[in-house]
Amino acid sequence: MSFKAAAVQMCSGVDPVKNAAAMARLVHEAAAQGATYVQTPEMTGMLQRDRAAARAVLADEAHDIIVKTGSDLAREFGIHMHVGSTAIALADGKIANRGFLFGPDGRILNRYDKIHMFDVDLDNGESWRESAAYTAGSEARVLSLPFAEMGFAICYDVRFPALFRAQAMAGAEVMTVPAAFTKQTGEAHWEILLRARAIENGVFVIAAAQAGRHEDGRETFGHSIIIDPWGTVLASAGATGEAVIVAEIDPAAVKAAHDKIPNLRNGREFSVEKIAGAVAGGVAA
Repeated sequence: MSFKAAAVQMCSGVDPVKNAAAMARLVHEAAAQGATYVQTPEMTGMLQRDRAAARAVLADEAHDIIVKTGSDLAREFGIHMHVGSTAIALADGKIANRGFLFGPDGRILNRYDKIHMFDVDLDNGESWRESAAYTAGSEARVLSLPFAEMGFAICYDVRFPALFRAQAMAGAEVMTVPAAFTKQTGEAHWEILLRARAIENGVFVIAAAQAGRHEDGRETFGHSIIIDPWGTVLASAGATGEAVIVAEIDPAAVKAAHDKIPNLRNGREFSVEKIAGAVAGGVAA
């Protein structure tokens, strides 16, 4: 059956309490528009480059305000509430970049820890070492919901198509990619990567994003987006500021896309052999 999905765009700051209030206000708006599944961005609870300051306000899952607020909102509106991710303190002193999906009764139906750590050096001088503070996840899941089979990813995961293909092969119809893409990488790759994951797997993609200039000085790309299995953009937001975008998701469109181009069924196993290139006197045998 079809359902109405919302992606909530935020500009999270350094205070989890303020960010929880902003999330609640935007989710209220999404529910008022009829959304029964609502997704927030990566790091909904806090964007803070100062790791010492971040650790000072982090909480474990049982005491995290974003987790509590997400559960309360799901129960209040009777929706499936997806906190794209938030920073969760772990017992070993590290942090999990963890997403939560809450059912309409407020219970946690799924947790997903971001698998691929954003360890990069960009040409504009930005350098990120997510693995220095965060513990990478190691488990992908496809969750059977009353309205769709749902797969999970977070931000940098979108650059690893094998994750999405594995979930599609396991039956995922909707892929979720909450994110806090940098402005530079977003301008270059955000939409094309998300549309590629939708097209090559014949699935819907829902990606709520952080947007604009944040309190810690970073700038994120925004442009939250919802894409159908044919790669068509159903809804999108702007580059900065808060927003709520909504689209109708019909899982029957997934079957239709797979019937047209059955690449999930047509895939074949193959080997890769590395051979020498041209050599003097001709081509290597």
